[in-house]
This record gives sequence, C-alpha cells and structure tokens, in this order.
Amino acid sequence: MLGWGRVRTGRRRVAARRGGRRAGGRDAGRGAFVVLFRAHMSTKSSVQTLHYTRRPGAPAALAQGFRDTWTHRRLTWYLVRADLKKHGADTVLGNVWWVLDPLLQLAVYTVMVSVIFKYNMEAYPLFAFAAILPWKWFSSSTNDATTSVVSRERIIKQVAFPKIVLPVAATVGGIVNFAFGMIPLLGLIVIFYPTHLQATLLLIPAVAAVQFVFTLALSVALGSLNVFYRDVGNLFRHVLRMWFYLSPALYTIDRIAEITTNHAVIGKLFTLNPWSILFEAYHDVIYYDRVPNWTSLGSLLIFSLAFLSLAVLFFKRVEPAFAKVL
Repeated sequence: MLGWGRVRTGRRRVAARRGGRRAGGRDAGRGAFVVLFRAHMSTKSSVQTLHYTRRPGAPAALAQGFRDTWTHRRLTWYLVRADLKKHGADTVLGNVWWVLDPLLQLAVYTVMVSVIFKYNMEAYPLFAFAAILPWKWFSSSTNDATTSVVSRERIIKQVAFPKIVLPVAATVGGIVNFAFGMIPLLGLIVIFYPTHLQATLLLIPAVAAVQFVFTLALSVALGSLNVFYRDVGNLFRHVLRMWFYLSPALYTIDRIAEITTNHAVIGKLFTLNPWSILFEAYHDVIYYDRVPNWTSLGSLLIFSLAFLSLAVLFFKRVEPAFAKVL
C-alpha cells in the first residue's frame, strides 16, 4: 500500500509539471511581444525620463511630445515593422493586398460612376485612382491610430514609454501602403495612359508631405480621445464615408461649383474641406499634368502644423491618465 501511494504521488507530480509547462508556454506566447518591447525600451536611445516632478506648462509639454517622438523613433519603426508583418501573415496573399486593394476599389467606383451614374469623363479610371490611393492611406492610418492606444492596454500597464509613439507608428505605417499603391498607379499610366507620364508626377511627394502632417495631427487627436470615449472610433468610421463622398474625389471641382451656385454656405464648406485641397492637388499632378495650387497647399500645411501642435499638447496632458482609464 505504501508503494502504491508513492506511485500515485509520483504520477500527480509529473502531471503537474506537464501542466505547468503548457501554461508556461501559453504565457510565454502572450508575453513575447511585451518582452521584445521591453528589450527595445532598454536601449540607450530609448532611455528617457518619462515623469515630471511637477506638471509642465504648455510649451514644455509640447516640446516634450515632439522630443519623445524623435528620441523614440527606433521604437516607432519597430512597431511599424511588427504591424506590417502581422497584416501580411494574416492573409493568404500577404502583402500583395497592398497592390490589389486599391485596384479593386478602382473597379468598384469606375462601374458605379461610369456605368450606373453615366458620368462620362476621359481617362476616368486614372482620375479616380489619383484620389483613391491617398484616401486609402488616410482612412487606414486614422482608423488604426484611433485604436492604437486602447489596443496596447497590456503594454501600457506593464512598460513605461511615451504613448504618443503609438498613433505616430500607425500613421507612418500607412506610408508603406501608399508607396506600394504607387506601383499600380505607374502601371496604369504606362500601359493605358502614357500621355500622362509627365514630370509633374515627381511632385506627388510634396503633396503627400502635406497630407502626412494633416493625417498625423488627426491621428494623435483621435488616439487620445478614443481612450476616454470609445464611441469615437465607431463614429469616425461613418464620418470617413461621408467625408469621402462630400469631397471632389470621384468628380471634378467644377461639379461642386455647379452644385453650390445657389447655395453659398455649402460652397464655403466645400472650400474649407482639407480634402478638397488635397484631392485637387493630386488630380493636378497626376491627371491634369500641371503643378498644384501652392497657395492652397501652403495654407493647409500651416493649418495642419497648428492642429498637430494642439493635438500633441492635448495628448501629453491626458497621457498620465491612460493607465488608469484602460
């Protein structure tokens, strides 16, 4: 009897060890990202004093926000690479979707506008694609940035780091999608519309730079607001749909002038729409083969820089409360 009791005790110990290994494996899998994240934060370039002895003023908080973004740029690139690998691994075609997705959207809008609504326009697919490509960058970046903070709840509670790198990484990651989207754009021009292969295409980065500042400002603001009001993410998705159709993406700016002839207030709202300026600039350099309106782009850039400063300031003000709310 004594021997049999020892055998049963030994079996229970073996089972406990095996269960511990399985549980440890699951915990290790869930915590792998946190371990790698901590490793990045332990480098010399990431060493920062993240807490003030007293609440800083607005200029100091703003400067700290931009300083955190710059000094933790390696962490930003790490997050960008991790998200790109994750998105590519979740599908069969992987990163090929970065090229296919805008082409499929182009097919849908071309059928809808040219076939169903009978809107005839020369080289319309090129006109539409010149708007679809930057809008896809904007919509995907802002949507990802809106949930960038709340989706990292576990890391925020375990690791001390400047949270502003989260919406920044979401916005920077969208640049990769935009760059891959240039492949079908150039293919569309070379194969079907070679007359539009002009030097004005070299001005696309200048327009994209203005868009990046505006997108980054909105991303930082949405990322912080969504922590306290989770309805922001749901509401913004509907705002994006309305925003796209109320902007001159699938139709020319002249159509807006015709529609708003007897509605001055609506015409003014169209004029103040940042995407009216951006879509017109992309159409100028891609479709009309002319330089954009630098005055309008410059005004939008100044507004975006001011908006970005306010967004960063607000983010740094509410950042200490993230861990408590999450």
